[in-house]
Amino acid sequence: MPIYMDRHYIEGATQHAIANAHAKDLKAEAKHGVRFLTYWFDEARCTAFCLVDAPDVDSIKRTHDEAHGDVPHEIIEVDPAVVEAFLGRVNDPPAARENPDAERDSAFRAIMFTDLRDSTAMTQRLGDAGALHWLHVHNALTRNALRDHDGREVKHLGDGIMASFASIERSIDCAIAIQRSFDSYNADHGDAPLHLRIGLDAGEPVEDNDDLFGTTVQMASRICAHAAPDQILVASAIAEKFAGDKSIFREVERFTPKGVDQPIAVYEVAWRV
Repeated sequence: MPIYMDRHYIEGATQHAIANAHAKDLKAEAKHGVRFLTYWFDEARCTAFCLVDAPDVDSIKRTHDEAHGDVPHEIIEVDPAVVEAFLGRVNDPPAARENPDAERDSAFRAIMFTDLRDSTAMTQRLGDAGALHWLHVHNALTRNALRDHDGREVKHLGDGIMASFASIERSIDCAIAIQRSFDSYNADHGDAPLHLRIGLDAGEPVEDNDDLFGTTVQMASRICAHAAPDQILVASAIAEKFAGDKSIFREVERFTPKGVDQPIAVYEVAWRV
């Protein structure tokens, strides 16, 4: 059966109330031929997200309606592998099975894109073997930083990587670490330096579209493309929700990404020591 993710907006909900609602879903699921795999809850944003194995959208709505009456606002079909890449799981974690009232991950994620400058020109200049070597360097430096900062690689993009973070602060720390590692590499390889663009945005997995993290992924990608080599640019959602020292952010000239009607605010992250 297809796998779906739904989104509930429940003002004033608590972790305990959502856990009770999930328990009621589990009791009602067999009657409607569905299987609730796991859920995420964001108390600050009053949102909950359920991952459901179901024959169709209507079956999910009927189960929720009978169980507790909180019918989801949006439902999209998802690829479980993509859900796991972004969110880290597709089933209830062991702690949640042992204690249904255990605190839940919010599913709010920071999304990062990296892009190696002039990768096509590099291939033309160095040949496939030479360009592949520099790409391996990029992959190693970026993946080392992701590992050290709890980032999840969602997708390799040929000349860059898309990654997901549960923490905005960790995403910024990671972006800074990546740029510093490239800077250190270039200091030792001045004859063939590598320059990277990085862009970040943050958001929820299900919005008013049919793609998992659709708007957030699009904006992070376009912000990355707008960045200059050796630059980290972030959306306002990142700068506003960052809990650390905000002096590292400097607002730069607004730009209008493709598909957006109005210019958006973007911020450069100071990463040089």
